[in-house]
Amino acid sequence: MAKVRCDWCNNSEIYVKYHDEEWGEPIIEDHKLFEMIVLESFQAGLNWLTILKKREGFRTAFDNFDYQVISNYSEEKILELLQNKDIIRHRGKIEAAINNANAFIKIQNEFNSFSKYIWGFVAHTPKINSYTSLDQVPAQSQLSIAISKDLKKRGFKFLGPTTVYAFMQAVGLVNDHLTYCFKHKKSV
Repeated sequence: MAKVRCDWCNNSEIYVKYHDEEWGEPIIEDHKLFEMIVLESFQAGLNWLTILKKREGFRTAFDNFDYQVISNYSEEKILELLQNKDIIRHRGKIEAAINNANAFIKIQNEFNSFSKYIWGFVAHTPKINSYTSLDQVPAQSQLSIAISKDLKKRGFKFLGPTTVYAFMQAVGLVNDHLTYCFKHKKSV
């Protein structure tokens, strides 16, 4: 019997793999959380499939998402990235990644990890939603608005409420697998 999945992922093998192995799974490792911040901020205004197709290019271009290294990128590195066809070449988003690496490190220093900070918004327990169709899944929530405001206050860029909600879904802060999907969880 074939696995039944959320409708959004059935049109692409890349989406199916991402859906089955990553989306909605709780991520607590700071390195992976930073990767998703970078990828989600680059996705703003674009299709997520575009980002997934370029993910390995991003990984190589951005030093395996090492926020310590990225926080020290120079103008020369920015110019190099702007020529890299394997990523989204958007100066504002590249500069935001550098800026966000520095803001990420500041949060780590304050909370001992970014994970403790971000998971604190959900009391360290994923919020399990029970949507039955894609049109019920919000683009943002009161929580994503609150997190976005706090991140902006702490210096982050390119992380509005919609991008933050997508990040929350990606790292498992919320589980929005539809109720008929084999990945839907009734409880944690």
